[in-house]
Amino acid sequence: MIPFVRFVVFAATLLSWITVSGCATIPAGTAPDPGDPWERFNRSVYIFNDGVDRAIAKPAAKAYRKVTPRPVRTGVSNFFDNITYPITAVNAALQGKFRQAGRDSGRFLLNTVVGLGGILDPASVAGLLRNDEDFGQTLGVWGVPSGPYLMLPIFGPSNARDAPARIVDNLMDPKNLVGTSDARIAANVLNVVDSRANLLVIEKPLENVFDRYAFLRNIWRLRRLSQIRDGSFVEEPPEDPTLDMEFESIDTAPTVTPPSSAESAPPPAAGDTDASNPGAAA
Repeated sequence: MIPFVRFVVFAATLLSWITVSGCATIPAGTAPDPGDPWERFNRSVYIFNDGVDRAIAKPAAKAYRKVTPRPVRTGVSNFFDNITYPITAVNAALQGKFRQAGRDSGRFLLNTVVGLGGILDPASVAGLLRNDEDFGQTLGVWGVPSGPYLMLPIFGPSNARDAPARIVDNLMDPKNLVGTSDARIAANVLNVVDSRANLLVIEKPLENVFDRYAFLRNIWRLRRLSQIRDGSFVEEPPEDPTLDMEFESIDTAPTVTPPSSAESAPPPAAGDTDASNPGAAA
């Protein structure tokens, strides 16, 4: 049995044991989330992912951050960001953002040619800023509902719409189209370690969160909605029912009308008269 198949069998067995043993029970007093009907299974996957992260990914990221100089880490991050830009450009075009697709293509070409394959980032200096588009966002723009929340093994938060969309993005990913299989595996491992190292500095707030699973789920869904609507997700009601209360609190906020100039003028002091009114002095 090849190593990958053995890992899949081991992961499936461990997830089944976590679910059956009750390790993934929902905390007492937690209200059911309408957008997360598979919560018990998702919590099982979350526990599994957290165990893998603590045992493998996080130690590797810490070691990588410790032994690798900052300029090298920046170059690695730039390279992997640049190599996925064909995915961003194609999805921007599919969403009807043709001008953005042109800028994204220009950014990819400039960083690839002038930036030594993407290690440097002259495109940002030239004003071609970073964008992030994927096929899951494209489906969202097309009006495909997000569906239930879904925690994927290893890959993390997703939903019923975005999970299969990952397959389309992987088919377009240049990392999976060039080189030998060993080179592709090495590139993906380095990408994961580098991405995990970038998260080390922002995970401190999670240490004191009572329910990390629910916190990450809600943050991910808000971020995902913001990505799909290019940051303007307050203008329309969200598709996910779990976010309705958040937006209703914004939409129903009382409107304060500024007073008119006549209403805001202070009353005249006693004894004061209007020189322009002859009858005022009488």
